[in-house]
Amino acid sequence: MSSFEVTRSALIPAPAEDVFPLVNSFLEWTKWSPWETVDPTMDRSYSGNDAGVGAKYAWSGNRKAGSGNMEIVESDASRTIKIRLEFTKPFKAVNPTSFTFTPADGGTQVTWLMTGENKGLAKVFALFMNMDKMVGGDFERGLAALSAAATANKA
Repeated sequence: MSSFEVTRSALIPAPAEDVFPLVNSFLEWTKWSPWETVDPTMDRSYSGNDAGVGAKYAWSGNRKAGSGNMEIVESDASRTIKIRLEFTKPFKAVNPTSFTFTPADGGTQVTWLMTGENKGLAKVFALFMNMDKMVGGDFERGLAALSAAATANKA
């Protein structure tokens, strides 16, 4: 199979208005992104808008962090954020990514979804590595950290 989908959801005990801004601005990702600690010396750059559509983030790090960039291409306040995620190393790939925020009893159901197609070297790599297993744990850690960040100010 050449295409894949990785999705994880978590109930975050905070209203969407408190969670959404943490995802809608790449400047806030340092508080919760599961990849922030992969390479402490990672180069990061921000451009475009501070938040919402047109916000851009690029990174370049060690072998594990790789390099790439992200851009928010759709932002519907407290509902949906769509991101164009492009990896340039170790594999070239574009992985559409989205976050949805759904009101739920006790807070907000946040769903993180990434899709993609395995081509070239990534296709060979995918024969041995399951993307869901590889990235799913990162998504779970990220959602837990997002929950902690969203509720930190409320304690």
